[in-house]
Amino acid sequence: MASSTALSPLTIRLCGPRGFCAGVDRAIQIVVLALKAYGAPVYVRHEIVHNRYVVEGLEAKGAIFVEELDEIPEEHRAQPVVFSAHGVPKSVPEDAVARNLFYLDATCPLVSKVHKQAMRHQRLGRHVVLIGHAGHPEVIGTMGQLPEGSVSLVETIEDADAYVPADPDNLGFVTQTTLSVDDTAGVIARLKERFPNLTAPAADSICYATTNRQEAVKQAAPGCDLFLVVGAPNSSNSKRLVEVALRAGAKKSLLVQRAAEIDWSALDEIRTVGLSAGASAPEVIVDEIIEAFRARYDTTVELADTVEETENFLVNRELRNIELTPADMAFVNGE
Repeated sequence: MASSTALSPLTIRLCGPRGFCAGVDRAIQIVVLALKAYGAPVYVRHEIVHNRYVVEGLEAKGAIFVEELDEIPEEHRAQPVVFSAHGVPKSVPEDAVARNLFYLDATCPLVSKVHKQAMRHQRLGRHVVLIGHAGHPEVIGTMGQLPEGSVSLVETIEDADAYVPADPDNLGFVTQTTLSVDDTAGVIARLKERFPNLTAPAADSICYATTNRQEAVKQAAPGCDLFLVVGAPNSSNSKRLVEVALRAGAKKSLLVQRAAEIDWSALDEIRTVGLSAGASAPEVIVDEIIEAFRARYDTTVELADTVEETENFLVNRELRNIELTPADMAFVNGE
């Protein structure tokens, strides 16, 4: 018998690219492969990526997350410890060596590129200006590549206005990889106005995945009654997507970690919903949210694709002979 209540029509504009970037995918693979190669436990310093679902999935497989290396017990010193995708200060691997720990570095290659750009500036006698968010693990890692006092952090245009360097003619900048392209352009423009000899890095610091996800959201957001971004509240690139959606024309934009966080009673009359996911958010949660809409609306999914990403970063040499199967990654990618 047909239901007496017809579901309201709804269109979901599903952004592509979305979700895992190559650096996040590689970092998660490193933990999974280390567990296969060396057995549990495998220790991970800090969240491997900013996503609780991913962290809990890895914990279920035998990973143990610690804040600092001194938390690893004596009896497990032979087990590997993995450094997160955000990168770490030079002092961390030095500490691992001093403690005789076996470590696997899962720093995203694009973050490592920023580290090298900053070191090159310093090697050429420039003071480094880092555009980024204070306290973010990536910023801590980048600043920790250079001696104390050789990097200045600038977060906003106001910071750029207030910045007083010792040598205005000898500055080089780099940026956090997960920033808003538009916001960062404004900060760089202001710094260049004030310091005409400011030297750019050899290549753009904001990573391709951040740029691609923001462009896809810009294309999909106009006319959306609601734009949902799947991601964690401590995920910089996910929060930027929420801001980009609002600027591009979405009436409302929200960051959600799971379908259960959606307040359905507050959605009012919606007809078009945009949906994307930050670079640390697994596809299984995107699927979960689409299914939650299907249960409540007569849902049509439109693909809002911009570019296809084909990047693939190799895992550490020690792990390349270990087979990684779809079943190994099903906890984040789905079946």
